[in-house]
Amino acid sequence: MSLIIIIGIAVGLAMDAFAVAISASAIIGRITGRHIFRLGFHFGLFQAMMPVIGWMAGSRVQKYIAPVDHWIAFGLLAFIGIKAIYGALSRDVEEKPHGDPSRGVSLVMLSVATSIDALAVGLSFGMLEINIWYPALIIGVITGIITIIGMQIGSRLGSKFGKPMEIIGGIVLIAIGVKILIEHLTM
Repeated sequence: MSLIIIIGIAVGLAMDAFAVAISASAIIGRITGRHIFRLGFHFGLFQAMMPVIGWMAGSRVQKYIAPVDHWIAFGLLAFIGIKAIYGALSRDVEEKPHGDPSRGVSLVMLSVATSIDALAVGLSFGMLEINIWYPALIIGVITGIITIIGMQIGSRLGSKFGKPMEIIGGIVLIAIGVKILIEHLTM
């Protein structure tokens, strides 16, 4: 498989992480190096691990995962999105946002939700008997870089527009989940 094709796959897989990074950093507002590292590292790591897991599982578990992967991604993204909207609406204007999507359970849930598609890529690579290690590394690095870019964009929007951006960020997360759900249900 050529490097150009691997980069194309990586960029395609990273688009959900990009959109989630914009939303998450808009929710956070003023991001720090720690926020950037945590989200970029975890999104990249999960995006690199999922194809490896899918590749190792091969066709044995595909029939069990494929019917529900879109529901898992939707549920995780909708949960985080609703939590962000609720948090923005339930606090006063002067208060800082509570809940940091770049920490704890939220971080893991977002990392899994944005990398479910990479699991399917790994499954297909396994069935095609393509060595996964090099593509997984490229996918992880590109996702990390694209996540960092998304965070910079979201932070600028979040610091300028505050609470409305938190609400929009939550809506975007839910919309990404709905998009994943619709794509899989209409295939």
